Amino acid sequence: MFSIMVRFDLPDEAAAAAFDALAAEVVPSIREREPGTLLYLIHQVDGAPLSRAFYEIYRDRAAHAAHEARPEVAAFLTAVARLVTATRVEYLIPDGPSEAAWTRH
Repeated sequence: MFSIMVRFDLPDEAAAAAFDALAAEVVPSIREREPGTLLYLIHQVDGAPLSRAFYEIYRDRAAHAAHEARPEVAAFLTAVARLVTATRVEYLIPDGPSEAAWTRH
């Protein structure tokens, strides 16, 4: 399993609205066309209304690479790069017990 968390900070409400619209366009295709993407959630950050956080779980690193190689995702990332003031990417390492519990179900 491979997990990632990405935080995007936006400069104003117009940029946040544009970001949300772009995300709404791309997320359905991620969920429909990426069997290796196990979980793909977008959150508003509590106390930071101009920030968005993505929590993503992939079957493995190859599934994440396939996700990023899709034209729709690449177009989303290019468009988002023009909107954000900062991006923070964190690669997460699950601990053994929680990964075992997750994969049993």
